[in-house]
Amino acid sequence: MAELSFPLPDLGEGLIEATVLEWLVAVGDHVERNQPIVEVETTKSALELPSPQTGVVLRLGADEGAVVNVGEELIAFAVPDEQAGIIGVVPEEKKAKRRVRLSAPVED
Repeated sequence: MAELSFPLPDLGEGLIEATVLEWLVAVGDHVERNQPIVEVETTKSALELPSPQTGVVLRLGADEGAVVNVGEELIAFAVPDEQAGIIGVVPEEKKAKRRVRLSAPVED
């Protein structure tokens, strides 16, 4: 088993922190990908964050009522070693081939 840390993601609109309102999981719980794991509140709204991973909760990064900054650990999971890599695939950018046509200068 490998350990995978999940930081508080950028919630958009220049928000740099969120307050943990309620944990919906506990240490030792098995969670599925996209299962709601925590409810957080920003200066704009309250929302539930889904799990980015299927695994077992190893630790919660903050107590209820605590403020977590974007990028700080929110939760950590134990996942099978083969799932510890990148989630998803980053598509390769395909650039169009440029053709350059050279022509001789026109003489008058």
